[in-house]
Amino acid sequence: MNIKFFGATREVTGSCYLVQVNNKNILIECGMFQGSHEHERHNHDPFPFDVSELNAVVVSHAHLDHSGRLPILIKEGFHGSIYTHNATVDLCKIMLIDSGYIHEKEARWENKKRERKGLTLIEPLYTTAEAETACQYFKGLTYDDELEICEGVKLTLRDAGHIIGSAILELTLVEDGVNKKVVFSGDLGHKNAPILRNPFIVKHADLVIMESTYGDRLHLSWQDTWREMGKIIAKAKSSKGNILIPAFTVGRTQELLYEFKQHFESWQLGDWQIFLDSPMGIKATKVYAKHREVYDKKAVDIQHDDGIFNLPNLHMSETTEYSMKINQISSGAIIIAGSGMCTGGRIKHHFKHNIWRQNAHVVIVGFQARGTLGRSLVDGCRHINLWGEKVQVKASIHTVGGFSAHADQEGLLEWYQGFENKPPVVLVHGEKEAMDILAQKLKYLHQVDVTQASYKQNIII
Repeated sequence: MNIKFFGATREVTGSCYLVQVNNKNILIECGMFQGSHEHERHNHDPFPFDVSELNAVVVSHAHLDHSGRLPILIKEGFHGSIYTHNATVDLCKIMLIDSGYIHEKEARWENKKRERKGLTLIEPLYTTAEAETACQYFKGLTYDDELEICEGVKLTLRDAGHIIGSAILELTLVEDGVNKKVVFSGDLGHKNAPILRNPFIVKHADLVIMESTYGDRLHLSWQDTWREMGKIIAKAKSSKGNILIPAFTVGRTQELLYEFKQHFESWQLGDWQIFLDSPMGIKATKVYAKHREVYDKKAVDIQHDDGIFNLPNLHMSETTEYSMKINQISSGAIIIAGSGMCTGGRIKHHFKHNIWRQNAHVVIVGFQARGTLGRSLVDGCRHINLWGEKVQVKASIHTVGGFSAHADQEGLLEWYQGFENKPPVVLVHGEKEAMDILAQKLKYLHQVDVTQASYKQNIII
């Protein structure tokens, strides 16, 4: 029995691990590389294993850094089953198809330039049709039910609390009469986050493959986060401007709508028009509304009323025409739109109509990577470039630091502490500094063997 590591090794994207047992090959995750152009070029690399020899694929959740290369896998000859949670199946149908559309659009744009220069045209990484084909191979599961996915391999999904349908993967492996239990954490959720339950505590494993995204930091408390959000909304009301919130379409958008409902009276949200201006965000919100079986107790109690996202003044903006009409409003609008890091999407159009206004407010509620427009705003830039036009930034920029779909260092350590036998750990899905610090903490607190996975490393179970 062994595991080979082909992604998310000392970085946070491209999750991909190959489990080999009993002459079977099980691929865990098939994620895209995201970030810089150098990172994204790796998406075109051939898979470092024989796709035809795979017996099954397991995906922990729908984020593209865990699922985004599945259409390529199918295109290259894998025709087995892709096992994941039912809610992840629904989200992947949205996210992979949208990803295919974006790849087609980018290829068309690039080919226009290449054609003028007499260069060879390129193919999209995959198309919308290829993404639709990949979705036919999903097999939806529920939490806590064990399933034998191939000879000698049993899979159980546990709730990871990261986004809806996210799972901790428990694999029970049998070879030559020897049983081993390997646990993949997937992405672990931020404790006490809105809507979802806290990550499931696993009590025993022979090996733990554990994420380390925020292994070096602590999050602002939820109580302080909501207090800060309330103050921003009150300030924006007094200045009679609009509030723009760039938000990730899956997870962050739904958390915002949920908390808007919880604080509707105290934040005086009845005085605003609230717009969800994101076609994919609207679709993802419908998936969240559908899968009530994974809500935490508070959300379950609330949904018996009229749903957890329903607000009397919430407008769902799907069409381009509707989105353009929002920009005629100069005061009293809260606009939630993608993309979360302001690199594209409708939020940039709202910036064009608002960010130069002194009474406007931009609320940053997610991580902003270096080199993104969102990061420039967080860092205090006074001008931004929108479609070749230099636009002055006069709006107030607020960064609310408590939002995160990932467990912080304290949450990661608390989750590992639940293992009664203190199994060895392999850290993945984290930058080097975060991994180093979390490894030191685990060794100091639990005297446990910790490995930081490297690319193509092979670990015997």
